[in-house]
Amino acid sequence: MARGERERRAQGTALEVGRERGKCQRCTLRSSIRIGPPTGYVSRPVDRGKRGPPLTELANWIILDTRASACPRRPSKGVIPMARESRYDVLFDPIQLGPKTLRNRFWQVPHCNGAGSDRPGFQAAFRGMKAEGGWGAVFTEICTIAPSSDVMPWVSSKLWDAGDVRNLAQMCDAIQEHDALAGVELVHSGGLAHNAETRAGGLTVSQLPNDINHMANGRAMSKREIRDLRRLHVDGFKRARDAGFDLLTFYAGLGTFPIFFLYPFYNRRTDEYGGSFENRTRFTREVLEDIRSEIDDCAIGMRFVIDTLEEPYGYGDGGVRAHEEGKDFIAAFDDLVDYWDINIGTLNWGEDAGSSRFFDTNHEAEYTRVAKEVATKPVINVGRFTDPDVMVNVINSGQCDIIGAARPSIADPFLPKKIELGQLEDIRECIGCNVCVSRWEMGGPPIWCTQNATSGEEYRRGWHPEKFSEAANKQKPVLIIGAGPAGMEAATVLGKRGFDAVHLVDASAELGGHLTWMTTMPGLAAWRRVTEYRERQISKLPNVEFIPNVSLDAAGALDYGAEIIINATGSRWSGDGINGSLHNTIEGANSSMPEVATPEQLVIEGKQLGSHVAVVDSDGYHMGCTVAEFLALQGRKVTYITHFDNLGPYLRNTLEEQRLYQRLVELGVEILSQHVTLSFEPGKVGLIHAWSGAERVVEADSMALVTHRYSHCDVYDQLLDDEDRRVAAEVSQLHLVGDAHTPGMIAQAVFSGHRLAREIDSPDPDTPLPFIRERRLLASTEDDFQLGAKTLLPLLPL
Repeated sequence: MARGERERRAQGTALEVGRERGKCQRCTLRSSIRIGPPTGYVSRPVDRGKRGPPLTELANWIILDTRASACPRRPSKGVIPMARESRYDVLFDPIQLGPKTLRNRFWQVPHCNGAGSDRPGFQAAFRGMKAEGGWGAVFTEICTIAPSSDVMPWVSSKLWDAGDVRNLAQMCDAIQEHDALAGVELVHSGGLAHNAETRAGGLTVSQLPNDINHMANGRAMSKREIRDLRRLHVDGFKRARDAGFDLLTFYAGLGTFPIFFLYPFYNRRTDEYGGSFENRTRFTREVLEDIRSEIDDCAIGMRFVIDTLEEPYGYGDGGVRAHEEGKDFIAAFDDLVDYWDINIGTLNWGEDAGSSRFFDTNHEAEYTRVAKEVATKPVINVGRFTDPDVMVNVINSGQCDIIGAARPSIADPFLPKKIELGQLEDIRECIGCNVCVSRWEMGGPPIWCTQNATSGEEYRRGWHPEKFSEAANKQKPVLIIGAGPAGMEAATVLGKRGFDAVHLVDASAELGGHLTWMTTMPGLAAWRRVTEYRERQISKLPNVEFIPNVSLDAAGALDYGAEIIINATGSRWSGDGINGSLHNTIEGANSSMPEVATPEQLVIEGKQLGSHVAVVDSDGYHMGCTVAEFLALQGRKVTYITHFDNLGPYLRNTLEEQRLYQRLVELGVEILSQHVTLSFEPGKVGLIHAWSGAERVVEADSMALVTHRYSHCDVYDQLLDDEDRRVAAEVSQLHLVGDAHTPGMIAQAVFSGHRLAREIDSPDPDTPLPFIRERRLLASTEDDFQLGAKTLLPLLPL
């Protein structure tokens, strides 16, 4: 078909679609929508809720849509946003913190991001983005004060020397540029520090077995060494002031000296630093008084674990409890601090950074209220706050004075700004999956976020979560096949980059892909936010259309009329039991049998299994455990089998392992780790121990397979192999994203769709553009650390 004829035909389709949805003909033609569904398809209006203007560039309120518009349905540049509702005013009241004034009640509490002080550009851009987004205070992660507190392999900030001061000063400048306060959480981790880089000996309060560093326990410090340690703290705080920090937090929790002295779990001393509460808090008092004697131009506060919880989640009598010594600690030091940042837990910090699987928002309220009973200084409260109404209630009720957040600030750095300017529907809510946390637990590679693909990419790729450049190829109509996480994200970003027409087509009736069924499983309802946010964004983009209930094969995709085709068709769980330990199938197991099922069959089709189900997990993340819980809640006897050393090993990184293990045990699930599943016949499952080689048989009348995922990429493969038909159909770009390319976690699928859409007009969109790598380069200049630098090219030009 000639291009002119195709355009005339497609414009006719566009006019019909436009009339159905209430758009004027002029707007539809101006947007050059030249693509349409297959012949015979009847357009079905989609109820998307309230339609608003496209998301604006929040920093200056310029609508990204660069096309001229004379239609009142399409806002033009300079749109004035709605003012916030008056009930949210309390969130924007300033509050005094010693010599500093916090301009609002939003406080990004210390959290890791994989930058530390060794990647100053990454750190500054990441934290500066939070300040630009309206957070009144923005902190580093933990910041160690001396080489004897080297936490490698984990990535922390450091203030060991003048070089660290110089690097972190860049972060302070980036934060303060937006009228926010720059904060640092200063720590010495004592004997829990691995000192893997410095090889320094450990410093400990008492010589006891080490919680983490199992091959080192350190002798008890002498009184002279305690005096030297006090000096280390003062010098570290002074370096923080020299770097430009406004808020200096003395951390008393998660492996720091104030708690090593305070908790009986760590302190067995019999001198003036052990025994009574007064003695066990002596070191903390001495350090605070030392700091106060030398620093008077910064706000000095404490982050304090007010309750170490009961066993098995905490230390029990070996720690502190909120209504006892937790409360006493705050009363004892209230006169020496300017603020209190309150949290709970132990080195097992999953009770503090609780995942949405087990904890609702504001789950630490009962502990923060205790702090407010005695504190006269402002109190910060964490609890995965994303709802401004909840925030207002916790402040107005006297529960706290300031809203603290780590994960919500990662998911949406512009959360405060969106509340301030009345854009509540544009808040990208944290889903509480703890993928961000997992990066620290893995040792500190750059941060990932399921909701926010730009997190950690602000500096090295130059991405902004709310700003999008106009695409050079925006006139090309786009077809995205598959409306799961990758497809939704790609459609949203392409829409914001100003593409004339983007059609997001899916065989199902709603957006979400596999999230539509997975989020109905136990504990995963909050993950629905991934779909809900993108659904709202798509509903506000007049150049993006969701086409439901349409299944496209290769021929249908070519006939659609698009010049860019993106396949985001997801993946499916294996029905034959192929797994990572054998790279083979499980003999006798096949999901076509009535006794065997995949997760999709169990949830979507409602396939019923027998009374005793063996769940075979070689996935390693949450799905095996989720299926086991799903079946146990139906009243079935469940045996969970995995070749890993523990259930869902990645759950340890997301801090969910302990809670989920206990939940399964409470439901009567038998857990068999280190066992490879060899065979199945109704009534018998053949196993072999992964280490000993001992074989055994366990009883089960049915089996659920959570072993492997296959990419749904048939349409892509057919299109890729038929270049002649692509050329004839005038398809100039063909791409594959998300699970259809590489099955993985949702965060990676979202990132895949986002990256492609950001780089869709690059010379080779399938190959990611080079990003800035912060590393030592011999004879380098600042020009070497810019996007497009010659040093980022695969080969230097001759």
